[in-house]
Amino acid sequence: MASLVRKLEQFARLSPVDQVLLNRASTERVRHFGPRVDIVREGEKPKDVHLILSGWAYRYKQLEDGRRQIVAFFLPGDICDVNVFILREMDHSIGTVTAVSIADLSREFFDKVAAGHPRIVTAFWWETLVNAAIQREWTMSLGQRTALERMAHLLCEIWLRLRAAGLTQGDSCDFPLTQGDLADATGLSKVHVNRTLQELRAGGLIVLKGKTLVVPNLERLMQAGLFNPNYLHMDHEGAAATPTDAAVG
Repeated sequence: MASLVRKLEQFARLSPVDQVLLNRASTERVRHFGPRVDIVREGEKPKDVHLILSGWAYRYKQLEDGRRQIVAFFLPGDICDVNVFILREMDHSIGTVTAVSIADLSREFFDKVAAGHPRIVTAFWWETLVNAAIQREWTMSLGQRTALERMAHLLCEIWLRLRAAGLTQGDSCDFPLTQGDLADATGLSKVHVNRTLQELRAGGLIVLKGKTLVVPNLERLMQAGLFNPNYLHMDHEGAAATPTDAAVG
């Protein structure tokens, strides 16, 4: 199953026709990027919507002196800004963490979806709302959670998103983020990140070996991060939406 189909079926029941359209869009106009490069930069005019096919990426803002804030992580199946065509220019940048493959989705693709594929439209709306909920939760972390809670919360979120995408193996998963990435995402210094990760390790909440994360007991990590997964809406509430099937386009 294509990563986009798997992702959107968390939110709506897609018809076979919907799946064909999405799978086709996921294999056309594919581009590949190396690690630690920009896919699009702030100030550029957006031309397409980017679908992450493989690899990890992030959305970030950067000050003139180089200080950076990561405001979102993108995993396989994620769409970078469904409504980006509205913007005259990008107000943020998107960079890669690992080697990344993306599919460029055109305005014409979204026009076709809007005209004849209501289930996909519903799924896109759900995905947009979930992304907004994630941003609210990140704001809560920056403003109110302690360093330990921020880190545990972020690790829980990433873990659950990877599991939903079928990218966990037992209690472990790939984890290519550096301590610098974690610092830029949580608003902590690298020294504080290192200390916080050591505290999580000492408590038996995580194991970090190279680029692999092991979560021995997810419930305990969730408790440490005051983590409530409701904002990710992974209970398939959106799957109840079953608009009339569209004709084959």
